[in-house]
Amino acid sequence: MISAQAALVAGAKTRRPGAFGGFATRWALLLSLAGGLALFAAFPPVDAWPLAVAGPALLVVALTGRSLRASFGCGLVFSLAFFVPLLAWLVNEAWYAWFALSVALAVIFAVLCIGQRLLLRLRFWPPAVAGWWVAAEGVRDRWPYAFPWGRLAMSQSVAPDVRWVAIGGVPFLTFLVALTAAMIARVVLCYLCCLGGNDPPQIVTLRGDDPPQTLPDHGGAARPPVPPWAPRRGADRSAWVRRRRGARGPVALGPVLAAAVTIGLVLAGGLLPVDPTGGAPTAPVAAIQGNVPRARNLPQQLNDSEVTQNHAAATAELAARVKAGREPAPDVVIWPENSTGLDPDDYPFIYAMLAGSVAAIDRPILVGEVLQNPERNVGQLWVPGRGPTTFYVKRQLVPFGEYIPFRSLISSFSSLPSLQPVNFTPGRKAVVFDVGKIKLGDVICYEVGFDDLVRSEVNAGANLLAVQSNDADFETEQQTAMARIRAIESDRAVVYASTTGESSIIAPDGALIEHSGIWRQAILDAGVPLVSYRTLADRVGAWPEYVIIALTVLALAWVVLLPRRKRTGNPESARARKGTGSPKRAASPKGTGTSNSTGTSNSTGTSNSTGTSNSTGTSNSTGVLGRKGAGKEAPQDSPEPI
Repeated sequence: MISAQAALVAGAKTRRPGAFGGFATRWALLLSLAGGLALFAAFPPVDAWPLAVAGPALLVVALTGRSLRASFGCGLVFSLAFFVPLLAWLVNEAWYAWFALSVALAVIFAVLCIGQRLLLRLRFWPPAVAGWWVAAEGVRDRWPYAFPWGRLAMSQSVAPDVRWVAIGGVPFLTFLVALTAAMIARVVLCYLCCLGGNDPPQIVTLRGDDPPQTLPDHGGAARPPVPPWAPRRGADRSAWVRRRRGARGPVALGPVLAAAVTIGLVLAGGLLPVDPTGGAPTAPVAAIQGNVPRARNLPQQLNDSEVTQNHAAATAELAARVKAGREPAPDVVIWPENSTGLDPDDYPFIYAMLAGSVAAIDRPILVGEVLQNPERNVGQLWVPGRGPTTFYVKRQLVPFGEYIPFRSLISSFSSLPSLQPVNFTPGRKAVVFDVGKIKLGDVICYEVGFDDLVRSEVNAGANLLAVQSNDADFETEQQTAMARIRAIESDRAVVYASTTGESSIIAPDGALIEHSGIWRQAILDAGVPLVSYRTLADRVGAWPEYVIIALTVLALAWVVLLPRRKRTGNPESARARKGTGSPKRAASPKGTGTSNSTGTSNSTGTSNSTGTSNSTGTSNSTGVLGRKGAGKEAPQDSPEPI
């Protein structure tokens, strides 16, 4: 005889999706793989920005129901699927640099995923998961290599929600993207929990490797089988079956509405009036892309004298156009990073070449140089009649490019350190170049990924930003996307000058005014607005990031400490652990079979249905198949609220 009353897990009556016990491990790993690849596709060169929501949502679903060790595994699969293709451009420098950086970032992400798994125990976890993404990116931006590639917000350069960066900066946009993903994942978990209709469930006890039991309900219809993604055997499968069958019903409308409202509010960022450029003065500017030899090794690619000659020739062509009246004379010309790798003070012919270019265009030129004693990567302003003047020194150096982490260790098995025998010396302060009405702030290449460096130039008074970059050994479009986001974040026009492309002149709203192709010589010139207004993001600085991280850490501490408080603060649960204070079982007549509190079948095969009251007052009713030797039903796991 089978009990007509099914056991209900916690939350089933309210249709909460906490009863969904999670996918089997193999399916969770596949979801993690798909999520990592989806997130990669959200970034250039694929640039499918909606997938920035799909990736984190799939990770949440994969982590649901996982142990902490399995959560690390899911996080590792997700992050490898994400970082390995995202950083593939590093292979041009050295395959082991690509491998080392990708694996290091993946391991850090996987460890942090344990924290996200713990946060899923909260009653309303989506904001906590969104905060987790901000915190994880904050760690990666600062330790161990300070490498900010792959931030969720940086995938949104052409998305309608990108204008939120002018309100709270890049971390705030990351929070909104991750919150949208978490709300969508919540709806998915609700659906997975409630699959199968509204018929009242009937529970059967599974033992060992027994297949799932499908029994007719009161209407005679067969019960749907356990899906293939469920755990395969044992107590885990029994718990999964109980959870699924105890929470069946229609998807709650609340999570769907909450997700829809969140998506609408995030996308409404495209309507924000954050670009008050009306009435701002304009100035003509130019960017030179001189191109470099397209060799497959760094020494040939970075042939210093040839690179400088190419940029001098392109500048001479611009000067000829201006003299002929075909182009307006620019107020300033931007050359890219490493447009000369030889210190002009040490090489007279390089000095003469640069001085000749300045005289030909008769306008200031910001030149990317490598200065010696000590070795520094700088942007130096050359002025007609004066020669080299003020220079800005790159503050955030590239790991494995401008300095070698763990130099002695890597030297034992690789020649990579020989390409950079001496580490560069970083700069310490922001510099704003005064060029007439233009107040030019400069960041060099890799620095465009760091919030505080770009912000410091704006707060120092810059009304135009330059990004000097050498993409000959990286060939990445990802920095261009970052530059577009920086333009919107600070409401400044950005001149992005690259040795090989893609160079761009970007409007304050992120639109491309001019842009070049790659691996060719190009001259870009356009008029740009000079905005002195500071956005809210620049005024509040890093405070949104700090507040989000602090609240996330507090939420994680709450999750970790609350179970301990419950265990130590509940005398009844303490007595239960010691084996005291439990109600005594009534003795059953001899020879008729014993009925215990777990509903175990007796030795004669008689089926019993027993209702017991646990220490918290929850009523349970268990139906047992009358088969000899049927094992005890596994303890019910507390479902995690969604």
